[in-house]
Amino acid sequence: MTPQPEILLALPFLMAAAIALPLRLPRSTIAWIAGAAPLLGLILLGLMASDVFGGQVIRSSHAWVPQLDLAFSMRVDGLAWMFATMVLGIGGLVVLYAHYYLSERDSARRFFCYLLLFMGAMLGMVLAGNLLLLMVFWELTSISSFLLIGFWSHRQDAREGARMALIITGGGGLALLGGVLLIGRIVGSYDLDVVLAAGDVIRAHALYPWALLLVLAGIFTKSAQFPFHFWLPHAMAAPTPVSAYLHSATMVKAGVFLLARLHPALAGSELFFYVVSGIGAITLLVGAWHAIFQHDLKGLLAYSTISHLGLITMLFGLSTPMAVVAGVFHILNHATFKASLFMAAGIIDHETGTRDMRRLGNLRRLMPFTSALAIIASLAMAGIPLLNGFLSKEMFFAEALEAGDPGLMRMAMAAAALLAGIFGVAYSLRFVYETFFGTGPRQLDTTPHEPPRWMKIPVEVLVVLCVAVGIAPALTIAPLLSVAAGSILGESMPQYSLAVWHGWNLPLAMSLAGVVGGVLLYFGLRRLTGLHSPTSQSLGRRVFRWQLDSLFGLSVRLTQRLANGSLQRMLLALVLSAVVVGSAPFLAGSHLPDWPAPQPIPLLGWGLWLVMMACALAGLFLYQQRLLAVLVMGGVGLMVSMTFVFLSAPDLALTQLLVELVTLALMLLGMNYLPAQSPPERSQWRKRRDAVIAIAAGAGLAALAYTAMTLPSNTISGDLLLRSLPEAYGRNVVNVILVDFRGFDTFGEITVFGIAALVVHALLRRSRMAPEQIMPGPPIKLPVPADLAQMMFPLTVTVSLFMFLRGHNAPGGGFIAGLVLAVPLLIQYVIQGTASVESRFGFDYIRCIGIGLLVAILSGAASMLFGVPFLTSGHLDLHLPLVGEVPLASAMGFDTGVYLVVFGGVMLILSMMGTIKPSRTRNARHGEIDPNRRSTRTGEMH
Repeated sequence: MTPQPEILLALPFLMAAAIALPLRLPRSTIAWIAGAAPLLGLILLGLMASDVFGGQVIRSSHAWVPQLDLAFSMRVDGLAWMFATMVLGIGGLVVLYAHYYLSERDSARRFFCYLLLFMGAMLGMVLAGNLLLLMVFWELTSISSFLLIGFWSHRQDAREGARMALIITGGGGLALLGGVLLIGRIVGSYDLDVVLAAGDVIRAHALYPWALLLVLAGIFTKSAQFPFHFWLPHAMAAPTPVSAYLHSATMVKAGVFLLARLHPALAGSELFFYVVSGIGAITLLVGAWHAIFQHDLKGLLAYSTISHLGLITMLFGLSTPMAVVAGVFHILNHATFKASLFMAAGIIDHETGTRDMRRLGNLRRLMPFTSALAIIASLAMAGIPLLNGFLSKEMFFAEALEAGDPGLMRMAMAAAALLAGIFGVAYSLRFVYETFFGTGPRQLDTTPHEPPRWMKIPVEVLVVLCVAVGIAPALTIAPLLSVAAGSILGESMPQYSLAVWHGWNLPLAMSLAGVVGGVLLYFGLRRLTGLHSPTSQSLGRRVFRWQLDSLFGLSVRLTQRLANGSLQRMLLALVLSAVVVGSAPFLAGSHLPDWPAPQPIPLLGWGLWLVMMACALAGLFLYQQRLLAVLVMGGVGLMVSMTFVFLSAPDLALTQLLVELVTLALMLLGMNYLPAQSPPERSQWRKRRDAVIAIAAGAGLAALAYTAMTLPSNTISGDLLLRSLPEAYGRNVVNVILVDFRGFDTFGEITVFGIAALVVHALLRRSRMAPEQIMPGPPIKLPVPADLAQMMFPLTVTVSLFMFLRGHNAPGGGFIAGLVLAVPLLIQYVIQGTASVESRFGFDYIRCIGIGLLVAILSGAASMLFGVPFLTSGHLDLHLPLVGEVPLASAMGFDTGVYLVVFGGVMLILSMMGTIKPSRTRNARHGEIDPNRRSTRTGEMH
């Protein structure tokens, strides 16, 4: 039985979750768990092999958001099978290698979690059967690679490289999203099968050039094509296992994968030919030339990766059937020799303490086995016969000689191919000669020696593959190459022969010329120029830094102009903006809505309205006495809650009341840093100005609210009331809307809420008030005994659980229950202080947010196992002894996630408000920072 692709995709994420569990696991156990994901995945791929190599496409689909044509669909054809094998096979070798490479100071748990997340993102991208789903995993590769590149966050180069990679690839991802949306608009579907079959329709459409250029922008940024190539060398600040994985089977290969995947839909036009092949040729030469002058082993390999990615891009740009076959072939070959070379460079760095070729040399005598492996892989990269790189390089030369129409373009492509061959031999020769031959090593802190036996196993496996493919390609790689290229070309698949010897021909002559020219170029540059002189900073990096500095400078200037510390000015700008935007349609000629005659208000309604008005007006006169002003504003919120009760909306009333309580606690915590009274406003002009603006804003909001409340009653509310019980198994239609009918919106809202809480935590966790910002004044004392808040807590927990359990059929639910649980704790924070409460409670709010989001995702995704869309509800009636019938809805699982996120987010935000302390590292008189003193909270220099 053929396994489902979803199981294959889930393996890395499940193993990452297992590693992330708060268990004390030995490093070896963590490595075994991490290695289980690729090993089990390869087994599943093996079970799929008979179907894939038989020409079948394995498909599976689960409805996700049908209205957007977004389905969680998987599609395994030859190309996807090949890339999945690369991702998992090299991923397994990287896990083994990393176990011995990482030091005891490095967190194995964090590293392997990031690595498995990266592996899962790549698998999701290559297996996706829907372009929108592919975009989700595409962006996940950018995020996970950012975490891996910046793994050594204590290093400035790692942080800068990770940020650069995220900005460049993230910007390209936005362009790619635009291109995908245009393709979906042209075709009318995002399903990959439909898109790949609509190539003629896409190329004939007026939007084709824009869609193509946007898609290519995403591809070029991801695969480090000119002029976006400069980010890749700076990603070498990552640990070497990350570099080996990123360069061989993931991240940069994501771009060329998408180029191959969308080739049937986008290729075949002159625009595609000139842009893709031209950019590929430029990247090919720029990367190869810069590689010659690098002193760092990983730097040389990084620029060589850029060059080889340009070669692959150029082949796909040529668009002939044999060029596509050659491009797929070189993807495989490059993955094997580049992964082995990076691992060999990591071994050299691990055992010598340096990657600088100017300090290395003669390592063949000290590390003979590692040297032999690295030399063979280097020769494969140079394209020497009897190794895999030679075969795909000859195919490249043959296709370059046939590129385009006879004339200047064909000559340019052939010349670029020959120059690339010369440069490739030159930088490969430098890697070999200056590392393993000559004199040295020099100025090393340790004596080089061979690494542990198992650390060399991954390199040995990959080098054996390089030799095996180079000697017997028809027996080793031909079936995989045929099925992978065939999934791209379909009926256009050409007849070809993989053999070491094709006789004397022009491609072979170009190979020989490349070898001779590369040797002469290297030794000529070594003799005539300073190959060992320091390298200059790349132009792309300088431009990037200039743009980034300019952007930061602009933001600083705007912030200084707008946010100068005056809260009144910020509120004025906010309210004025709202007034202008709200009045713009009417100033442009729109008419006021037709308001129906108002209904009579009962006496109770007039009473509530009068109390609300009295509280609002009292706030104007009591604003100087801040505590009284806060309490009076709470009265306004209480009247709003009572109004909801009066209008038969108990869920809204409960939510409004609890939000008022939380807001009151927030204000009280904020008042901890303010004097009890605010200074009076002396300017009469400003009073009148503020009054006019307030009246305009209030009148506009009142008109908007009145318009909404007097809309015709023929809305969807009746339909929701009818569907609530039979379809979602709930009598409380408000809760049903939140967790079922619009559950996806709710999931997005709690995600944003959790992110907002984490942002507040990041901003305030090290915040300290400068002495000059703390206004003098007596502290505010609340006449509430501390014991009362503690006594309330057990009762509140009971009420919270009661509100949660009844929420699907009566007023309540996860949001309300989370706020109910938070209120007594917030009162304790206000009365007793943060340290006192957290010393007894000790709850991890950040973990609570994460667990809540995970519960919401898992409970929503569980419905997909039954073939129904994400977040579809199910129902079960349990008959328990003594208790009786207990109705259960699956939406309760999702509501549990809402409960945890709301509670954790509220507590994290408001508890952080209670941790801001007066600064102890500033001059109390002048507010100057003393650089020689440390913060008592963080231990960091200020």
